[in-house]
Amino acid sequence: MRLLLKELTRLTTQHRTFYCYMLLSIWIFLLIAGMYRYMGNVERLGNPGGGYGTGTASSGLAPGAGGKDAASSAQRFAKYRERCAPLSQLTRLDDGGILEGWKLQGVLLVIRHGDRGAMSHVHANGINCGVPADGDSLVNKYRSFLQNSSSSASGSNHLYWSKVGPFHGFPLLPATERGCPLGQLTYKGIAQLLHVGDIMHQIYAHPLGLLLKPNALRVGVDTTPHTLLNSDEVVVFTTRYRRTFQSALALLFALLPADKWLALNVRESHSMAFCFGDCSCGQSLVLRKRLMQLADRQLVKRSDVLAVMQWIGGTLIQHTANEGGVTNPFEVVDAMLTVLCHDAALPCRRRNGSRTASTLAHNPELVDVINIDQDEANVANLMPGGAAAAAELEQQQQLEEEDEAAASNGGCVEPSQVDALMSFADELSLRTAQHIYYKRAGLLRAYGMIRHIVGYMLKMISGDRTKFVLYSGHDCTMQYLTAALGIISNRDGKTISYASRLAFEVYRSDAHTDYYFRVVYNGRDVTQQIDFCEGGKSLRVTRDSRGNKADLCPIENIIRFLHEDYFGPLNATNFKEACAAPVAQSAKANEF
Repeated sequence: MRLLLKELTRLTTQHRTFYCYMLLSIWIFLLIAGMYRYMGNVERLGNPGGGYGTGTASSGLAPGAGGKDAASSAQRFAKYRERCAPLSQLTRLDDGGILEGWKLQGVLLVIRHGDRGAMSHVHANGINCGVPADGDSLVNKYRSFLQNSSSSASGSNHLYWSKVGPFHGFPLLPATERGCPLGQLTYKGIAQLLHVGDIMHQIYAHPLGLLLKPNALRVGVDTTPHTLLNSDEVVVFTTRYRRTFQSALALLFALLPADKWLALNVRESHSMAFCFGDCSCGQSLVLRKRLMQLADRQLVKRSDVLAVMQWIGGTLIQHTANEGGVTNPFEVVDAMLTVLCHDAALPCRRRNGSRTASTLAHNPELVDVINIDQDEANVANLMPGGAAAAAELEQQQQLEEEDEAAASNGGCVEPSQVDALMSFADELSLRTAQHIYYKRAGLLRAYGMIRHIVGYMLKMISGDRTKFVLYSGHDCTMQYLTAALGIISNRDGKTISYASRLAFEVYRSDAHTDYYFRVVYNGRDVTQQIDFCEGGKSLRVTRDSRGNKADLCPIENIIRFLHEDYFGPLNATNFKEACAAPVAQSAKANEF
């Protein structure tokens, strides 16, 4: 017995290290298993927003599909980021310029402004809305040109439009390089329009003769300095918003030689619809209101989406207590795009109330700039020190109150929630674009603009000096126009991406004096989508040496449409009559 105990003692002593390692391994395994179990319980019970948006008809997700969510979120977000217009998306496709046997007489280009900050105050501290760290060559060239060509009285590098008129004093560049100011163009937006302008330069500058010196075009014509500085070769219209004005100037800088860019005169459109003299129309407001009511009914039917909207909106948008919270899904989508378009992390509600406004104090580029697109254009973009400090203190107090209110509602927005919201918004947008009211409202709102476009077409074919007309507008500008012409601008309905472009190219045949036009949307030929141009109503011609084809529509078709057929769908014969006639409420029109 004594020998047995002695032998056991010897073995135990010799393998003590091995036994220690075994016990330590077992302890670590149990510790890790316990942590995973604990974290799983917290994820299921501690995030009130976590259940929203799963298993909905819009998203097509099943409850508990978290792993699948993570794997597919990058792909889903890439789809939504298409409306952000990444630079790789801005390319030349079916655009014309030079067609075999045809001469380009002129181009009318309608654009949406570039990337901007959200239209609502959002918790967006730290989001970078600028160009990549290594810079963008076109942005650097544009900024360098502006800084070297003139200087501002304040010593700032953000130069201002000095010409007399409605845009006098408007800055030519965004106020900050990385910030996402409220409703204002960002440096990413500047980059987008510079790249679009560069594409337009490659396609249209040479065929239109825009690279020629001004006095080379005025042989035998009075060439006083006054006429040279008021050339009507290039005509520019923009609404009185900084984002549309800055977008127009950035595009034209890349399109034109420097001397012609400096000679530009920018004209104001008082309406986002560019309706000029044909604007007032009560029936268009009635149709818009009814479409909004139909959309509200769809939202009420979807309690799951409503919950997602409230959760994401409450997390991302800075609403005050008396504003009643979030009620518009497209407002939340717009705020969410500020996150998605700039590859930022999904927002969270913090439990400990630690969200502060300290970032604002240390990085003034992230301060929301006041929207001063109207009469305050000469005011500095950033508030003076005292006002900034007071505003910062007020915002700090507001954030602390919000954090206290949300302390028991911590959690982060999940990919499945984003998918549910964005899918519902796309579905609603598509249903709206397919509704009869949408077409009718577009006809009423776009009438003035189409008249204006046709007027400039006639000038171009009659030998007028105007070669390029730019309308720098908004998403609704293009929505009205595409709805009236029957153009399907996007598979998601009425969604219009940043920096979108719709070009009307006017051509004259080399063989005879017939004039035609084609319509190109974001590089895609959409001429055949227009009722009065489809099928045999257009002429198919060779577009390039590779044998690609283009469809040319006779200009007389759009003239006849405007004067004879335009108001047929509205059961009227003219604009005044169409706007005064009551809107029929058939059973079909009262539902999506």
